[in-house]
Amino acid sequence: MTMNKDELLAKAKKPAEDAMRLHPFYRGKIEVNLKSCVRNIGDFAIWYTPGVAEPCKAIARNKEDVYKYTNKANFCAVVSDGTRVLGLGDIGPEASMPVMEGKALLFKYLGGVDAFPICVDTKDADELINFVKMLQPSFGGINLEDIASPKCFYVLDRLKEECEIPVWHDDQQGTALVTLAGLINALKIVNKKIGEVKTVLIGAGAANICTVRLLIAAGMDPKKIIMIDSKGALHEGRTELKEEHPVKWELARTTNGEGLTGGAAEACKGADVLIGLSKPGPDTIKKEWVESMAREAIVFACANPIPEIWPWEALEAGAKIVSTGRSDFPNQVNNSLGFPAIFRGVLDVQASGISDTMCIAAAEELAACAPDGGMDPEKILPTMDMWEVFPRVATATAMKAIDEGLARIKLSRDECYQKAESFIKRSQDQTRFAMEHGFIPEPPEE
Repeated sequence: MTMNKDELLAKAKKPAEDAMRLHPFYRGKIEVNLKSCVRNIGDFAIWYTPGVAEPCKAIARNKEDVYKYTNKANFCAVVSDGTRVLGLGDIGPEASMPVMEGKALLFKYLGGVDAFPICVDTKDADELINFVKMLQPSFGGINLEDIASPKCFYVLDRLKEECEIPVWHDDQQGTALVTLAGLINALKIVNKKIGEVKTVLIGAGAANICTVRLLIAAGMDPKKIIMIDSKGALHEGRTELKEEHPVKWELARTTNGEGLTGGAAEACKGADVLIGLSKPGPDTIKKEWVESMAREAIVFACANPIPEIWPWEALEAGAKIVSTGRSDFPNQVNNSLGFPAIFRGVLDVQASGISDTMCIAAAEELAACAPDGGMDPEKILPTMDMWEVFPRVATATAMKAIDEGLARIKLSRDECYQKAESFIKRSQDQTRFAMEHGFIPEPPEE
């Protein structure tokens, strides 16, 4: 049965209503549990003093043994300063905690990764960088989250260069990876090639800037890309960007080969692809802009919590394929399809970093996991309940890290898959067991 617009709007509001009901019931979404046995109080002498001194001494002799004697290889820190949270902006570290806890939940359930939300009370980029660097002894990887642009570029670039463990900014790299995966299948459906399409990106924040970089690395022609910020198209005449935003200035110089100087309405004319990662809607992307696009246009309206244009309006305007960032509409372009698997892969081979080619390999595998070979216009990506997607993407990531010499340990493809599958199945089985036996209580009825 097809829903009318009022029913669709009511459905769109339901997750927010449920969130306000269930967050205070559970008072958080994660906790710390044991993974070692406690048979009797004698085991305390093994896990703590005096027995624990022996693995401490072993690690003191060889720092790399921390991966052998502790859970460092499966620990990830989810670090945020709360300056650019979802569609909410600078709401502070305390208010960002529900998001970081949610991120940690997804890390654990979808990737089997033990992630910790760490919300930091500083807006100073160098302080944040130093803080993250000091976390390295305890964690196998760092997931940066919800850090304002352009500071986030400086923070990520410094940390990638100066850290011995992989550092990833999900708002940049995660969004780019899943967008590329969705676009791979969308272009296949409409029979267009990535190197030939005209693409418009609405919004020039961290997500879209990193998306442009990854799309170009994957074969998109930069001269056929037009990026729109609050002042219009990026082009070589925007010389104020040299000082204000050097990253944008680089894109102004290398994209927009036709030299368009207008705004989104002008840029969308004849475009094959429109990617929105900007101000939450609706009506941030106008229906008439979509109407002016090329035949069988592709529209990704991925602002949260409300997409820039409602998907039904984009379809009415002539779009062939429409994606949003929401799970309650078809074709969710959501970072959660990417980061749990990326980290599962890099942690399993103890990688020292995450490269663009690793992201492209992960995106290609993610696209290959879509139902019906990715040829259904409403199923261009797999969904988060397809658990087998995550060990597959983790394996593709790990194998590329090994190929590029970024892995501390080398495994075969089968070993990578089996290791990832084991971690993920264990996490999901534990959650089901806890629910079945009342350790995680059923939520109250509405």
